[in-house]
Amino acid sequence: MNTILGCIADDFTGATDLASLLARSGAPINIRLGTPSPDVETGDESITAPAAAPFEIIALKCRTSPVEEAVSETRNALYWLQARGARQFYWKYCSTFDSTDQGNIG
Repeated sequence: MNTILGCIADDFTGATDLASLLARSGAPINIRLGTPSPDVETGDESITAPAAAPFEIIALKCRTSPVEEAVSETRNALYWLQARGARQFYWKYCSTFDSTDQGNIG
């Protein structure tokens, strides 16, 4: 199954808020904590990661990360979503401005 909408959230709370809204559609949703590895979805081969869903949400911790790390992490999430067929994307960012003076919000 290809992903219809790929979402990247800057934290877990934002990811779950978005998932609750998308759940109203009735379509399957996956929330991924961090970007899965492109080759090995889990570190434990005895665990099978869920197949891609129509709505994929990747929860990052990039809001308070150093800028270079946040950009890299976010791009990796985008590439992972694109590899699963997503052609539409949504960036869920924090609704409060609590990053550092050198922060990366926006």
